Amino acid sequence: MNTRDLILTIDNGTLSLKALIFDPQGELLAKERVAFKPYYSKHPGWAEQDPDLFWGALCTACQRIWKMGAVDRTRIAGVGITTQRGTVINVDRGGRPLRPAILWLDQRKTRDLDFRFGPWSLLFKVAGLKSTVAYFQAEAEANWIHTNQRDIWERTHKYLLLSGYLTYRLTGEFKDSVGCQVGYLPFDYRRLKWARNWDWKWRCLPVRREMLPELVPPGQVLGYISESASDQTGIPAGLPLIAAGADKACEVIGSGSLDPSVGCLSFGTTATINITSKKYVEPIPMLPPYPSAMPGFYTVEVQVYRGYWMVNWFKEQFGHPEKKEALKRGVEPEQLFERLLEKIPPSSMGLVLQPYWTPGLKSPGPEAKGAIIGFGDVHTRAHLYRAILEGLAFALREGKERIEKRGGTSIKSLRVSGGGSQSDRAMQLTADVFGLPAARPHLYETSGLGAAVDVAAGLGLHRDFRSAVKAMTRVSRVFEPDPANFRLYDALYCQVYKKMYRRLRPLYEKIREITGYPDG
Repeated sequence: MNTRDLILTIDNGTLSLKALIFDPQGELLAKERVAFKPYYSKHPGWAEQDPDLFWGALCTACQRIWKMGAVDRTRIAGVGITTQRGTVINVDRGGRPLRPAILWLDQRKTRDLDFRFGPWSLLFKVAGLKSTVAYFQAEAEANWIHTNQRDIWERTHKYLLLSGYLTYRLTGEFKDSVGCQVGYLPFDYRRLKWARNWDWKWRCLPVRREMLPELVPPGQVLGYISESASDQTGIPAGLPLIAAGADKACEVIGSGSLDPSVGCLSFGTTATINITSKKYVEPIPMLPPYPSAMPGFYTVEVQVYRGYWMVNWFKEQFGHPEKKEALKRGVEPEQLFERLLEKIPPSSMGLVLQPYWTPGLKSPGPEAKGAIIGFGDVHTRAHLYRAILEGLAFALREGKERIEKRGGTSIKSLRVSGGGSQSDRAMQLTADVFGLPAARPHLYETSGLGAAVDVAAGLGLHRDFRSAVKAMTRVSRVFEPDPANFRLYDALYCQVYKKMYRRLRPLYEKIREITGYPDG
């Protein structure tokens, strides 16, 4: 009997890093979490972090998990990594960071770059996509570094995502998983490879092909744990590091969502709705599906950028009573917000929220702002809290309909992951807004579990990826929609929410014109 039957996964999120150990049945045997401040900001809108903080957290979490003594490390068969998306790190030839990591939350932009794309220029102009390319150029962190820190760019040997950086620290190899490639990079999302030499993305960026890591499909070996990494982490040297996927991609397979008829909702800092698809489907034109954590598949995704960050916003602005009480009781304030939902009926007595606290490129456009309509003297902060959750559910339902329309498929059930999924009332509200059964997976740690699925399939602990998902994921509870609540929400969604953006957009544009905010 093979005694190497356990899986270690590293889940490097925005607020913490977790080391998790799973068995082949998807049971979580041990967990250690190291929290940290998500970023520091030298200037308004910047979001940076010391890459060594991430590596230090990885080492600490692993060493703690061995000290727990709950698991014999000699039983570990392999390791997987999943990380926050879009965080980039410049390193020199020795793999040493040349500057702080720029996080996905960073809002700096590089304006007025040349638009010289030869034959592409006419195509973009005819198709009306020049603004899309300009947005890509402005948002790309590589352009900002190249423009403002040319000396650092010229010394950059490799330009890595956080997943690629941690892979290097663990193995000494400049490699990364195909499933982690989400960001402003010259990546061909249709072919799931670095873009061809003639692709327009190379003309938008100062990145050269040799600056990028070798890409490995999920389930294949990235490298092996080095002696140096073993000394610092306690992970046995020589263990294979198996390619997994970015956090959202791993959440999808970790929740058991492999069929396009199953929508995976993520109630995290960024709220998303995803499906797994063999077919390449752009949920919004020119915005591609992302790589799945299952090789050869796509994760079709629509985002609500600030998502369940809005719960934190509510906590900071209106949740002082709960924060005070939570401190006394030794619990998280979010647990006490459940009481607010008890008091308020579905629809928040007509208070409707549009959650565009941060605008996007398209749907909504860059001029968009958040809105709350329907206020009356009956409304309290409890109504506002429920309206936040309802507004997020409305936005995700809109994403569901866009995915269905673009992909020609019907979403018939939901799996819900992320912090917000731990609330029974948020789960019931979601089922009622969508009019679909909403299932909570058996584990909260779906991102880490998804990475473990990749490792299990890659090492042959299960026959293939689908077998691994079937064996390691399951549902703990299903919330069925209440027909009366669905009828109420459906009317609000169709007759009010879906009309808000179109009718408010001229006012958003005027606000932008008058105040300059948001900065487009």
